[in-house]
Amino acid sequence: MNRNFVLIEKTVGRIFDEIVAGYPDNEAAVYIDKNLRQTWKELGARVDALARGLMALGIQPGEKIAIWAGNVPNWIELLFASAKIGVVSVSINPSYRDKELEFILKDSESETLALIDAGCGFDFLAKMHDEKDGQAINPRLPRLKRLIYMGDKSVPGMSSIAELLELGKSISPDEYAARQRAVDPHGLANMQYTSGTTGVPKGVMLSHVNIVNDSYWNGATQNLGAGDRICITVPFFHCFGLVASILCAAHYGCALIILPTVNPALIMHVIEQERCTSLYGVPSLFLAIVKHRNFERTDFSSLRTGIVGASICPAPLAEQIVKKMHMSEVTNAYGQTETSPTMCMTAYDDTFERRVKTVGRGLPGVEVKILDVDTRLEVPRGQVGEICCRGFVVMLGYYKNPVETAATIDADGFLHSGDLGSMDEDSYITVTGRIKDMIIRGGENISPREVEELILTLPGVRDVQVVAAPSEKYGEEVSAFIIPMPDAQLTPQSLRAQCRKKIAGFKIPRHIHFMESYPVTTSGKVQKFKLREMAARLFAGTTQNDSE
Repeated sequence: MNRNFVLIEKTVGRIFDEIVAGYPDNEAAVYIDKNLRQTWKELGARVDALARGLMALGIQPGEKIAIWAGNVPNWIELLFASAKIGVVSVSINPSYRDKELEFILKDSESETLALIDAGCGFDFLAKMHDEKDGQAINPRLPRLKRLIYMGDKSVPGMSSIAELLELGKSISPDEYAARQRAVDPHGLANMQYTSGTTGVPKGVMLSHVNIVNDSYWNGATQNLGAGDRICITVPFFHCFGLVASILCAAHYGCALIILPTVNPALIMHVIEQERCTSLYGVPSLFLAIVKHRNFERTDFSSLRTGIVGASICPAPLAEQIVKKMHMSEVTNAYGQTETSPTMCMTAYDDTFERRVKTVGRGLPGVEVKILDVDTRLEVPRGQVGEICCRGFVVMLGYYKNPVETAATIDADGFLHSGDLGSMDEDSYITVTGRIKDMIIRGGENISPREVEELILTLPGVRDVQVVAAPSEKYGEEVSAFIIPMPDAQLTPQSLRAQCRKKIAGFKIPRHIHFMESYPVTTSGKVQKFKLREMAARLFAGTTQNDSE
């Protein structure tokens, strides 16, 4: 892959216009559940009409429009429409409910909210109506001025998409062009709230330059082109969906094949039906696919590339993805919302070994260092420390939170990820876990990932997560939460016996607990802090036999 770096100083709207002009007749979006197909030209016309409608509604540059919905067609249209006129989109998890929604709307100071009528088993509209006076806007949100219903039907107190498209006709071409020219590529484009794996959500501010450049290199590392068809299973509100999916396609003219829910059987069917060439997902999704009963009967021959991201992909799973799903050029992506989201990534032309055992090198234009957790000095190659980076991927900061921003981005401009890893002589990064996930047993540092990768190779194990449990004697003990395969005859004793042949005794899980599923965020990340809490409850004061 060509790693020559030149910063792209363009707005999201500019790259969108360029791809519409360059590939007007290519498919842009295919919504499987709605039987809807849009070319880039058709999508471009909708976006321009909607952007003018937002202007006619009175939305000013720099204002924020929060989008509270799943993967529906108007989501992409609103994203590009707001970006073209200098309006900041605020991505809201559609699984969020009353208190979570209220917190984000207040914290982000959003003036406009776009929402659907129902989803995730929840009535969105009902929560925004004030039954007392018949007004749609909840009185607890005084900053909120407008509501947009993401559909064509009429809803009292809200502007529908159809109404906005009609309203936009009052905006002249000159007014629209002037508004677009005024958008600053280095200005704020999008805000996303951290997904809740670590505590109270914080508003991550991302500029046009942040997400335009990150999405460009996500596509380059996959070797994407205008003929590619990306199967999208990740949510739009997440950085993986917005940047690595939607904006990535807008650089290369790819088609987005969009699924409404994460369903392994449907995904496999869609890959065959739509001849997808790229598949995006988190490791747990790929694991569910390779272990699905229809896996061997599915034709994956159209696949070539894709991204495994959002959390660490175990090497044994990566090997199956490459060998059994025909994804010979699959890539590993590593980063976080604060890094737009990708800071490191393997490339399609990296060796097989690199692509299954590392998360690649820093993207071109991104400087990655491994720093000692205590001294914050760079450690020698091969040693473990905190993964830090600086460059175009680093967020503008946390919204209205200078203290947390300063704690995350140091005086030299390096963003501290909170993750542990090492860098080899060729600058490839291996992630070993989060600083808070490291298990320290009697002075011995134990990487949960090392133990997880071993247990995942054992017969009958579908998935495993390893965390620390408190121990009076050693400080912490290794605890394994295991999802077994159907009908597997697993016991703690049999698993430990197999582990003893392959790893040091102090790394063998003292506590083993079987379960059907893990607590996860909507982006698929396992919430290890909840497993640690569970381990503390389950194994407090246990003996070896008790924990079995």
